[in-house]
Amino acid sequence: MKIIVCMKQVPAGTTAQIDPETGAMKRSSADTRTNPYDLFALETALEIRDRVGGTVTALTMGPQSAQEMMKDAYACGADEAVILSDPKFAGSDVLATAFTLSQGVALLGGADLIICGRQTTDGDTAQVGPALAEYLGLPHAAWVAEITELNEDSIAVRQDLSSVSQESRIPYPCLITVDKDTNVPRLPSYKLKKATEGRPVRIVTFKDMPEQDMSKYGLFGSPTNVVRMFSPEPVEKKVYISGENGQEKAAAIFDILTAKKIL
Repeated sequence: MKIIVCMKQVPAGTTAQIDPETGAMKRSSADTRTNPYDLFALETALEIRDRVGGTVTALTMGPQSAQEMMKDAYACGADEAVILSDPKFAGSDVLATAFTLSQGVALLGGADLIICGRQTTDGDTAQVGPALAEYLGLPHAAWVAEITELNEDSIAVRQDLSSVSQESRIPYPCLITVDKDTNVPRLPSYKLKKATEGRPVRIVTFKDMPEQDMSKYGLFGSPTNVVRMFSPEPVEKKVYISGENGQEKAAAIFDILTAKKIL
């Protein structure tokens, strides 16, 4: 079985800077990590490959610094890693991101199964996976909590939706998005890390894409417009109240709340 896992590098904290002109996040301005939901997606793909055979390809769209994330994917057991990286892809919203990924999938010759994390921790839309499936014309199931059956023709899953759980059977080729706690993601293996440290990460740019219409990529291909984006204000530090007894401490809390005009 040929499996593609869509992954993303996301900010690890709240220090990311915002481009004042485009409203886009400057991803190079903050520490990054692999989107947590995508670790469950990768583990799902590896477990399926271990059961039925095949290959697992990790696919991402982002800066070339995402190679570190892809090396971790190799160290977990991925067979191939591909980064869609070009300044023309910058500023993509959900629609442009999904379209770019669909072109990456097409360039790779498609897949029997595409697996995405339920959502990303920076965008939180949970829309890229389903939008990607729509661009590829594939049946799909979102918010998958469990894979209940695998056979040569289809995959059966349990979806935990907002108010109900449902069982779905989907024929290949198809796409699923998996929720957290679907499994326990494996840690990168030191042995695999050493064995794959020279394995290349494939970099794909705009000129490699099957579709060369620039109006479908990046800011040009993004119908949504970010009016304003900003970094969150720093959270206030903890305040420790001292006093000889409860009455003194209560009086100190009262003074603080009064000064802040909460009382």
